[in-house]
Amino acid sequence: MTTRVVVLGAGYAGAGAVSKLEDELGPDAELVWVSETDYHLVLHEAHRVIRDPGVEDKITIPVGDIKSRGTEFVHDAVVDVDTDERTVELDEGDDLDYDYLLVGIGSETATYGIDGMGEHPHTLKSLDDALDVHEDVKAAAKDATRDDPATVVVGGAGLSGIQSAGEVAEFRDRHNAPIDVVLVEALPEIFPPGDSEIQGALRHRLEERDIEILTDDPITAATADHIEFDEREDLAYDVFLWTGGVTGPSELADVDLDAEHNRLQASSNLQTGDERVFAVGDCSLVDQGDDEVAPPTAQAAWQAADVAAENVARAIDDRPLRTWTYDDQGTLVSIGETAIAHDVEVNGVAAPVRTFNSTPAKLLKKGAAARWIAKITSWSRAMKAWDAL
Repeated sequence: MTTRVVVLGAGYAGAGAVSKLEDELGPDAELVWVSETDYHLVLHEAHRVIRDPGVEDKITIPVGDIKSRGTEFVHDAVVDVDTDERTVELDEGDDLDYDYLLVGIGSETATYGIDGMGEHPHTLKSLDDALDVHEDVKAAAKDATRDDPATVVVGGAGLSGIQSAGEVAEFRDRHNAPIDVVLVEALPEIFPPGDSEIQGALRHRLEERDIEILTDDPITAATADHIEFDEREDLAYDVFLWTGGVTGPSELADVDLDAEHNRLQASSNLQTGDERVFAVGDCSLVDQGDDEVAPPTAQAAWQAADVAAENVARAIDDRPLRTWTYDDQGTLVSIGETAIAHDVEVNGVAAPVRTFNSTPAKLLKKGAAARWIAKITSWSRAMKAWDAL
């Protein structure tokens, strides 16, 4: 009897799980991959498109280049999951039955209930988002002058916010464009919860790139042309990009599984409260013990996808499941054409210096993205993308 395994999502979790499942599943299993995009986006490099949309083909990988011929691909959006009937409701196609389900459909940008935050700013969760930001930055620069420069505000000074601000600054400098770049963070320091060493290194590099940093004052409202703060004066903007946090996807809102803010709760073996459903990536809260969960990062999704896929195969064969513990291999952050590396490991060996920048950090960051592309496709494909990473 054939066992149908369905994977939802073409992000890091979904693409990684499909690649691993093709190796793990036996001949009696049928693998179906569902995604609303027919390509995988190397999301942690999507900010590159803000500067140059020409890199689009380098950081998007068609699903046909990832999956084998034996894996069925369904190009459709997920609407809901019925765990009682073991079906996935699709936006356009018929409901899809499953025996085992691996959910990896990513996340949405959290608005924290801030007035206007769901309507006015750009977000950066897709290729289209990045292209839209590029077009609006370009248009704003075209209409600006040296006496009246355009203002581009990036809200949230985590990884995505810092990298996006760096790309806007790179666009400004390469095109000699009249743009002021402002990075806003509600907490007292950028890059929370990083330690003071990397926070200081990032702040120094951002300020070198003439990026204004506003911290320690939360945004209380967003309108079509300005943002409001708890204490400081309103800030008018021409382009506003919000990268302030992570919440689960709305399509998981009504799923009958334990969840928090639409993120499915999973044990350390990636299994949810339903033994037939596994969750991985940003849409999950994976138990790490001591009331901790795995971080919503690309690095965590890469690692967890392999274990989740193996555990689906083990569950089918009624074998014990593996547990997974996140292995933090360090932080790599790009700011335009440079990068900062912190507490990185190379082949399991810690770098001799905790925090460094320049060419070594840039090469490490490029190498991390290239290894991922090679893992799900080939090194040939990864090398073709090298100059865009």
